[in-house]
Amino acid sequence: MSRIAYVNGRYTRHADAGVHIEDRGFQFADAVYEVWALIGGKLADTEGHLARLERSLSELEIVPPLSEAALMTVLRETVRRNKVQDGLVYLQISRGQCRRDHAFPDPPPPPTVVVTVKSVNFEAMCAKAEKGGGVITLPDNRWGRCDIKTVGLLPNAMAKTAARRAGAIEVWYVDRDGLVTEGGSTNAWIVDARGVLRTRDTQANILRGVTRASLLEIARSLQMPVEETPFTLAEAREAKEAFFTAASAFLTPVTSIDGVSIGDGQPGPVTLRLRRLYLENARDTAQ
Repeated sequence: MSRIAYVNGRYTRHADAGVHIEDRGFQFADAVYEVWALIGGKLADTEGHLARLERSLSELEIVPPLSEAALMTVLRETVRRNKVQDGLVYLQISRGQCRRDHAFPDPPPPPTVVVTVKSVNFEAMCAKAEKGGGVITLPDNRWGRCDIKTVGLLPNAMAKTAARRAGAIEVWYVDRDGLVTEGGSTNAWIVDARGVLRTRDTQANILRGVTRASLLEIARSLQMPVEETPFTLAEAREAKEAFFTAASAFLTPVTSIDGVSIGDGQPGPVTLRLRRLYLENARDTAQ
């Protein structure tokens, strides 16, 4: 069956979908995006993704092209037409098409809206993810507004390529102060030497991860010791456990950093417990 994409009010074959060459998403990366995990035909962490989308659009002064209800209808209809049960739903909204000029156009053009869906074998992905893998570290060379989920991801793409070539499953960025910021497309976590679960606070230059927020709620409901505080690369290497989170990765154990084993080099008990609880919660609350 051919994949179906939604582009500006039309459902069309994925292979035929496209936008104008002067769309500002293409010309300037003047666009935002969201990715939902699709579990059993339902969208996981829906409210968190919608809230972050609203914030990203507001920060870039892009007027939402659809109401929340209309957008949810489009997302679900795209899922239905693709007949996907488990997978990922991608939404991208750009400022739209207009004559190429760096400044935001005034009046603004109608935003461009694109939705695609792809199937993912979660059973195979989870079996692989539960084994974990290594990450490498690189200096954080991205722009100063990583809190906005924009499509300007060239530094991330270069870093992820370096990780793949090194046989790693992710890259962790390290800032000028020697502190881990986040992953190339994920949020970074450790269980430190004291047994405290730690991830960097969102006041720093990091993405406000939706999976991150859901996991924090779960950990706190279990009365686990949790701190939203930065940690150094040295602390990460000396941690009892480490992992990263994202809608496309759920919760994936990190077994080594730059070739240095974390703990005994195997996914830790806290990590695996939180992974199981997150997946259970995601299935139960998917919409």
